Amino acid sequence: MVETAHDIADPRIRRTRRLLQQALEKLLEAKDFDKISIQDIAEEATVNRVTFYDHYTDKFALLQCVVGSRFQELMTQRCVQFDGTCGSQLKALVAGVCDYLAAMPGIDAERQANMAPHLEAAVKGVVRRMILEGLRKHAPASTISPEMVATTLSWAIYGAAQEWVRTPQRCDAAEIVDAIARLVAPIFQQVHAQ
Repeated sequence: MVETAHDIADPRIRRTRRLLQQALEKLLEAKDFDKISIQDIAEEATVNRVTFYDHYTDKFALLQCVVGSRFQELMTQRCVQFDGTCGSQLKALVAGVCDYLAAMPGIDAERQANMAPHLEAAVKGVVRRMILEGLRKHAPASTISPEMVATTLSWAIYGAAQEWVRTPQRCDAAEIVDAIARLVAPIFQQVHAQ
């Protein structure tokens, strides 16, 4: 569901969405995602089912919004703003993805496997948007579209971070951040080389 400027400005809409997001987060502490119903979420948020559907198409859309919001908050707290020119900010994005995934309880567990695609879509979406905004601010003279670059980088960063999280006896975060940054740097540099 796409937020409009009116949605963001209307305090009632923000309040209801916050209640629904908090309800899902609370329910996830006690139940597996696939066992949580729309009715459970609505009751926990003290709204009715119709109100839920006024804001989200289904619980998967709500989950994606929760994950995207929390990941965006992490990036904001860390003051990560990719401007399209600085490799260190690209590295900060990588660190954010690695840290976020490592902190997700049960992300590598089978019981939450049905959440994985929504988690992935939300995090990749935030990373893609941040990269795309930076590339548009400082548009390199490249034949490759900024959208293609942002998508490629976001998928590569997320995929590598996900592989690291799933690796038994994995290396520490600083080491993997350096490794992933080295892997994606040629894509980033290719855009600026043309």
